[in-house]
This record gives sequence, structure tokens and C-alpha cells, in this order.
Amino acid sequence: MESIERLQRRIDSLQELQSIVRTMKALSAVSVQQYDQAVHSLADYYRTVELGLNVVLGDVADQPASNRQCPQNRQLGVIIFGSDHGLCGRFNEEIADYVRRSMAALPAAAQGKRILAVGARAAANLEHAGEVIEEDFQVPGSAARITATVQQILLKIDEWRTEKGIEEIYLYYNRHKEKGYQPTELQLLPVQLHEFRQRVGPWPSRRLPTYSMPRKQLLSALLRQYFFVAIFRACAESQASEHTSRLTAMQAADKNLGEKLEEITTLFHRLRQETITTELLDIVSGYEAIVSGSH
Repeated sequence: MESIERLQRRIDSLQELQSIVRTMKALSAVSVQQYDQAVHSLADYYRTVELGLNVVLGDVADQPASNRQCPQNRQLGVIIFGSDHGLCGRFNEEIADYVRRSMAALPAAAQGKRILAVGARAAANLEHAGEVIEEDFQVPGSAARITATVQQILLKIDEWRTEKGIEEIYLYYNRHKEKGYQPTELQLLPVQLHEFRQRVGPWPSRRLPTYSMPRKQLLSALLRQYFFVAIFRACAESQASEHTSRLTAMQAADKNLGEKLEEITTLFHRLRQETITTELLDIVSGYEAIVSGSH
């Protein structure tokens, strides 16, 4: 049986670890709210961009989509959002597995692919599976830093398109849900024009929309905004999902630590009581021996 001193050290260690876990729980809860607010703040703006594209595209939006058809010499661009830190369950493993399954179904994947990872853990999972990561970016540490990361990604996309001729690009991220997350894929390029009218539905007012600037110029500006918002939202939702996963993991760890701490504390009190009882019995026995000896 362990000594009282050793049990006390174990109790102290568990209490310190539980304090760390609870701090991480609190930070994750705050972070989830922060990134959720970032996603919600984009909703109205994203809707405005969709409405604008619906107007500018006009009859083009009704054309059938290519649905993953591409020339044989076209390469594939993949952007995956993961995490830089662990303690978030199977967050990175699940998105990496989803990416590999999805890429296997893409015609362009057989010709070649270029992968950009946001998050060292996701990159490591893909590399372990045999994929080659062209570049990996750090995950932004707060919602305020997402814009800088999105700008880096947009520059990389421009490089892919101008220097590598890549015109088929997909985003992969864990989409945040109320009680968890779900691996999600978004085709960024080529833009699925027909989907805008399906999402927008009937025009929301009686006045027919119009515009005065050149159509090509307006379309280019709206598409740039669409790319920015789509990537920003993917990054923010991935971050919210990461912290949700970490929050769940920390809740489970806190529960396990509490149970272990209760078990060891009970053992400590029992052993301490036994020690005290033994010492009292020794004192009583000694006293009785002294009294008997005096007679």
C-alpha cells in the first residue's frame, strides 16, 4: 500500500492538473463564442454578396454546373483547415480522413494536386498518410487575426492560378454545429454559378435590381468578396469546431480527474485514519505496560 506522503503528492498533482483542465475548458468556451460571433457577423454581408452575384450573373446562373468535370491536364488545389495544438480529440484525424476520401473521387486528383494546410496537426496527419504538403500556415490565434490568414491564402490561390494553371480548388474544414462539428467540403473554383440562384430563391423585393458599372468589373469585384468571405467563414468555423472538440475533451478529462481524485482522497483518509488509530493503540498499549510495571 502507498504511503500517506505519496498519496498526498498524488492528490496535489491531480488537483493541479484539474485546475489546468478547468482553465482550458473556460478558454475553449470563450473561444467558441468568439469564432461563432465572427461567423454570424458575416452572414448579412455574405447574403449581400450572393444577391449581387445572382443579379450580375443573370442567365449565366441557370447554366448546368460541371460537377467535378475537368480537363485531363488540370491539377487540383486543396486547402485544409486543422489545428496547431492537440487535446482536441480526433478533430484533425477526421478532417484529414475526409480530405483523402474526397480527393480520391476527384478526376483531377489522378493528375496531381497541391495541398495547402492551415494547422500543423492536419498537415502532419496528411503527410503520415503519404500526401505531400506544399505549404502550411499557422492557425490564427484569434478572430481578429483571421483576415491576415485569409489574405495569405488568397495570395496562394493567385499563385496557383497564374503560375500553375490550377482552376479547380476545394476548401475542407470542420463545420461547426450546435453539439459538435462535421467535416465539410466547399468547391471554391470553378464557381458553381447555378447554385447562387438556388440559394437566393425569389428576389426579396418588388423592385427589380440593376447596376450601372461594367458587368465584368462588377462580377470580378463580387467574386473577390465571395472568395474572401468563403475562406474567412471556413477558417472561423474550423476554429469554433476545434475549441468545441477541445471543450468536450476537457469536460471528459475533468470528470475522470474528479473521479480519480475522489478515489485517492478516500484512500488517503482511510490510510490516515488507520495510521492515527494504530498510533493511539500504541500509546494505550504503552500506557498499560507502564501502569502494569509500576504495580
